[in-house]
Amino acid sequence: MRAAVGIPLALAGLLALAGCGPTGSDAEAIDPQIDAAGTDLATDPAVTVIADVVYGTVDGTPLLLDACLPPDFDPAAASVPGIVVVHGGSWREGRKDSVGWRAVCTWLASAGYPAFSIEYRLAPEHPFPAGFDDVRAAVAWLRADVQAERFGLDPERIGIFGGSAGGNLAALAGTAGRGDVDTGGRVAAVVDVSGPIDLTGVALTDDFAPLQLEYLGCTSFQTCDTAEDASPNYQVDATDPPFFIAHSSTEKIPLAQSERFVEDLRDAGIDVEFLVADGTLHSIALLDDDLKSRIVAFYARTLGAGFAPAEEPDAAE
Repeated sequence: MRAAVGIPLALAGLLALAGCGPTGSDAEAIDPQIDAAGTDLATDPAVTVIADVVYGTVDGTPLLLDACLPPDFDPAAASVPGIVVVHGGSWREGRKDSVGWRAVCTWLASAGYPAFSIEYRLAPEHPFPAGFDDVRAAVAWLRADVQAERFGLDPERIGIFGGSAGGNLAALAGTAGRGDVDTGGRVAAVVDVSGPIDLTGVALTDDFAPLQLEYLGCTSFQTCDTAEDASPNYQVDATDPPFFIAHSSTEKIPLAQSERFVEDLRDAGIDVEFLVADGTLHSIALLDDDLKSRIVAFYARTLGAGFAPAEEPDAAE
């Protein structure tokens, strides 16, 4: 049985329980209620942001992240899932603390999930796998006992969120390696928004091809030995974590990238939620209130609930 495009989430859940959920590249259609890119992104002043925390060092250069902690959060009294946030920028630009990505970090924290927006090494100075090595290093660093205690994390429940090039890196963090998703650089849940997935030269626009080759450190796809290693779809196996994938129908990264990836994941038996928006919105520009609530629900289902402050007792009682 194939689930129809646009099927409501509640019915999709019932179908999945019945053993006949979405197959192939079936997707739910969504209609983001955003008049201009980023209008639903705003930082939350109630979130505590600890900027420029060093999570590693490469050749004497520190690797930094920003930690965004939920309002009223007491790390010493908590053990909740954490989310690594990976910014976009064609693997060659972007910052962890740009307006949009700081907003993503604080939104996830306000939803109860300590979030960690990371810097990673960028091309062309640092081609693949440098940036991906940094992503895995950040996950492993957060999982260490000292950091888990520092930030109130359950080290077995680390998820990841990425958009555009960050979506590629987040997806690769989900598929690279094999086995348990609660150790080392493995992650237990992945949200990928508009990520380029197959970097071997397929489903690629002419203007993006040079940026992709630059990131891979190659001059042509025909002679690029790193392309498959950098492509999450080539790493899929049955031990991979659940995925939430969102993409626009006519955006800068062809929809076929996500469609083929979703097919590969589902063929391997991986739990995938796949949403497609009609239009051109790219990456975190898709994040209206509805999509954000769906993502939080995905993390709650796959990682468990985030932090919720204790309710104040009713003064009248």
